[in-house]
Amino acid sequence: MHGTGTGGASAALLRRQALAGKSGLAGLVHNRRIFGLAVFASLGGLYGVFSSVLKSDDFESTIQRETLTCTHTGWFVAILELGAWFGVLLTGPLADYISRKYTILVAVVVFVVGVIVQTTAQEPSSIYGGRFIVGLGVGSLSMTVPMYNAEMSPPEVRGSLVALQQMAIVTGIMISFWIDYCTNFIGGTGDGQSEAAWRLPLALQLVPALILGAGVMFMPFSPRWLVNQGRDDEALVVLSNARRLDPQSDLVQIEYLEIRAQHLFEKEVEEERFPPYQADHTASPFKRRLGAFSHGFKSGSHGYLSLVTNKVLFRRVAVGALTMFFQQWTGEGSCKALYYAPRYVQHCGTGNTISLLATGVVGVAMFLTTIPAVIWVDQLGRKPILISGAFIMAGCHFIVAALIGQFSSDWPAHKAAGWVACAFVWIFAMAFGYSWGPAAWIIIAEVFPLSVRGKGMSIAASSNWMNNFIGDLKVTPSMLSAMPFGTFIFFGLFSFLGGIFIWFFVPETKGLTLEEMDAAFGDADVGLARADLERQAAINKRIGLDAYNHPHDPEEKGAHATDEKHEIVHANE
Repeated sequence: MHGTGTGGASAALLRRQALAGKSGLAGLVHNRRIFGLAVFASLGGLYGVFSSVLKSDDFESTIQRETLTCTHTGWFVAILELGAWFGVLLTGPLADYISRKYTILVAVVVFVVGVIVQTTAQEPSSIYGGRFIVGLGVGSLSMTVPMYNAEMSPPEVRGSLVALQQMAIVTGIMISFWIDYCTNFIGGTGDGQSEAAWRLPLALQLVPALILGAGVMFMPFSPRWLVNQGRDDEALVVLSNARRLDPQSDLVQIEYLEIRAQHLFEKEVEEERFPPYQADHTASPFKRRLGAFSHGFKSGSHGYLSLVTNKVLFRRVAVGALTMFFQQWTGEGSCKALYYAPRYVQHCGTGNTISLLATGVVGVAMFLTTIPAVIWVDQLGRKPILISGAFIMAGCHFIVAALIGQFSSDWPAHKAAGWVACAFVWIFAMAFGYSWGPAAWIIIAEVFPLSVRGKGMSIAASSNWMNNFIGDLKVTPSMLSAMPFGTFIFFGLFSFLGGIFIWFFVPETKGLTLEEMDAAFGDADVGLARADLERQAAINKRIGLDAYNHPHDPEEKGAHATDEKHEIVHANE
């Protein structure tokens, strides 16, 4: 929140922190209503992967009808990322306009259409089209679900709840690998394999999507979105129900007033820079509608432009976009061990079934290591997790590069070395699972102010999908074929640089509300002019937040805080 670093809201901040509950597993249990809601919303991450379909004998004969070249493989995989990139960019203004809740519903519908198209495909063009449509839905969900979870969550467990999206993704990866392994035997292998061996895994993606689509109508609106729409009373009710406390309790009131204070501040500043549209009542209805549309378009464009022209906001965009850039170029995204591991394992002289089995270990390893990230990210912080993960991944890349350089000329004669290389791929997946997989999405869900959160997250998330697309289409198929040793050195260096970037340029955000990010970025005093600080203080006083800054009896307030903490624990048990 603007001004949290100054006297204006510091006492309210300390008051809220004194009332805040536990983080970690205890915090998730105490906030089980929000935890359940976040788990359900995260069903949007349960989409399968396409790697094993690429290795299905019947898929190659039915759809490809020609040798599966690196170019075809790259496009089959990358077309989803291209669709996701478009989906994310469209989702920013959509989430602000129709709500996070309804945007999830729209994304589910698009996703279902894409799954049906590719499941019933008879030609490569249908697979390409279906994958692109699926990508639109996946991209939208990848941004909207973390945003929704972040805005619904209390600060002490926000990281854990946002990380549930990544937990759902790796769960989907793990399940899909083992489904692919089992369905690989439908009708036998080779020429006798049934079409169900690859159509069934694709169709099963509909199950979590349909469950999410049916249930999303019963989910509450984000309280921050409600405040942004002027629906303050509804926002207070949602916060009260989510925290399982009386609407007049200090904890609910402070959080609610902090959200309102930020919204009013940003609204007043925006109206000074871009005054509201004043209709010309003497003009025809058509010209009035045209004028309103033109003003709305300019206002929306101004929101995106402010992300570049405003120094404070541009730093947030840079942090979000570069965090996602490094997430993909650590190697998990662009190297795509998950997509191309089946082919890599076969170099050790194994068949398709064994390669699928070995690759399934990647999914299990990533799933198991994401669990501690969900539990402890709010206790350990984002930075230590990201930095340690980056350095471990870099080490794995360098070791695999050394093994490839030494033994790749004759893998069948050096099967032990090949399996050691696979083991370090698994360790790499574990490091990514507990660090950059969940924590990068937490960062971009936290750093943007309410007024530009949808637009800012769309740009940051689009960096993820565009770099993913570039890597899948250009880097993985060609680089791994031409220079496998150099490819792993390349990704090892980027993993190391990602750790350095987080170390020096990304602030720690654990324990802060979404309205307190100015303090984390050092903008609370520097980023605002004196007039802005005075405006923020006036808003705090006008809406009643200032009352929490000047307790008449500190001892009484402290005792009341202790009593209310007991009330919170009791309410959540």
